[in-house]
Amino acid sequence: MVWASGWKLASAVSNAGGLGLIGAGSMYPNVLLEHIQKCRKATSNSFGVNIPLMYPDVPALIEIILREKVPIVFTSAGNPNLYTQTLQQAGVTVVHVVSSSYFAQKAEAAGCNAVVAEGFEAGGHNGKEETTTLVLTPLVKKAVSIPVITAGGIGTGSQMLAAFTLGAEGVQVGSRFVCTPEASSHESFKHAVIQAAEGSTQLMLKKLAPVRLLKNEFFQQVQDAENRGAAKEELQQLLGRSRAKLGMFEGNMQEGELEIGQVSAQIKKIQPALEIIQEMLAEFEQGIAALTSQYTEGK
Repeated sequence: MVWASGWKLASAVSNAGGLGLIGAGSMYPNVLLEHIQKCRKATSNSFGVNIPLMYPDVPALIEIILREKVPIVFTSAGNPNLYTQTLQQAGVTVVHVVSSSYFAQKAEAAGCNAVVAEGFEAGGHNGKEETTTLVLTPLVKKAVSIPVITAGGIGTGSQMLAAFTLGAEGVQVGSRFVCTPEASSHESFKHAVIQAAEGSTQLMLKKLAPVRLLKNEFFQQVQDAENRGAAKEELQQLLGRSRAKLGMFEGNMQEGELEIGQVSAQIKKIQPALEIIQEMLAEFEQGIAALTSQYTEGK
């Protein structure tokens, strides 16, 4: 959710009854500080910050989170041992995003309060194992004793119900909220997501850090390079700096890096975060009622 989930989206989700997360992966420390302070003014409900641990400004971001007394932090793309204890000593709840049951156990051993089991369908940076959400969730649930949150391919109430059936105690939704008025992503990117179909995304750049991309000219350049066996250094040079910002925030739909999940094929309109949450909850409850009725009638 880099370049998409700033204070406007996070506060809108929290106000609607979810847990809004500020995506700090695209933010300098002073920018994160501004978003935290604005989010606090925009909602009286809890909100959190997501920090990909691969970024160089992480120590400064952690310092701001502690100073601002952010109650919840989701960490990802790195070692949970680095900051979990520091955050928890300050009273912060720490949730770590994992792509396998092995890493879920590592997160539990590091003291994390919960894990997000993120399946292969997810947008952005992903696991090399390519385990789908349907398989990953029960594997992680069996591997750890802490709460499990499911992510990857969750964009409807029915998909949320499926995750709960598999043992999840919550779901994390990303791509669906890109196409909201509150998301800070560029309008051109939002419309590109709406136009996506089955097969419009693919996991790429596995030699660097696997990331699911919407297909465009940059995607084709990466695919061509990988097909001829390009080395890690060549791929890094091709990626360059600020490629994601160029696409998702500045709106260059051909040369930019466009990160989005497979669930983009289901997204057909831009709608407010409140409406999305209400729609998902209604479908979730309808699904429970339908299954209960079907099971009862069957007996």
